[in-house]
Amino acid sequence: MFEKKLSYLIIAAMVFCASYLGAGDIASFVDLGFSPDGRTYMFAQYGVQSETLKPWAELFAVDVARNDFVSGGKISYTHTAPVISGQDGSGALYRLIAQNTALAEQYGINFLFQGYPLYISLENSFDTPAEAIEFRNFEQNISYRATLVPHTEEAGTAFYINLERTTQDGSKKTYAVGNARIKRALISSYGIKKVITAPKEGFMVFVIEMKKQNKGSFDVRYMVETLRL
Repeated sequence: MFEKKLSYLIIAAMVFCASYLGAGDIASFVDLGFSPDGRTYMFAQYGVQSETLKPWAELFAVDVARNDFVSGGKISYTHTAPVISGQDGSGALYRLIAQNTALAEQYGINFLFQGYPLYISLENSFDTPAEAIEFRNFEQNISYRATLVPHTEEAGTAFYINLERTTQDGSKKTYAVGNARIKRALISSYGIKKVITAPKEGFMVFVIEMKKQNKGSFDVRYMVETLRL
């Protein structure tokens, strides 16, 4: 009886490992909130390495107006041992946050000041055609139209977002969001996964989903592009 149970456990472990290897390393995005003035935004991502099954996490703090990391605003952690069946790697994120509370306190990040969602893609955003998305801030009666424009060269793939903002009186303003000069190696495609605004009007965050090549499969990672409207 014990041998039969052991065989089931081995088979389950093999299936568990194979599912990760086949799917690649699929990160989870976490909105950690803004500072009260909306000028600083913190987010994280976590997952499980597809080859080693080790849980990992990354923590980011961004100056929204500058669309760049604050000083010391990019921190990563990978655990030394693999996860066990049923775990999703979130423990690595909890440890990373606990060890870096000083960063959140330094920039006044309030975990309850999470972004107000204006748009959420319900599919893998990089698998859909590169078409414009439209969304609206009903409280301000402002409509938006955003198009992600990718550009691939030998050095890697870059992109920027063309954003058009239309107010209630019909006046329009356009923005070029992101830096098209930054080319990221191994990234095959980008997509807009989510658009959020800070609790204080005037700051916007685009959550970008990235498809990253990995030995015949692909990983999913996230980044943000931010702007002050």
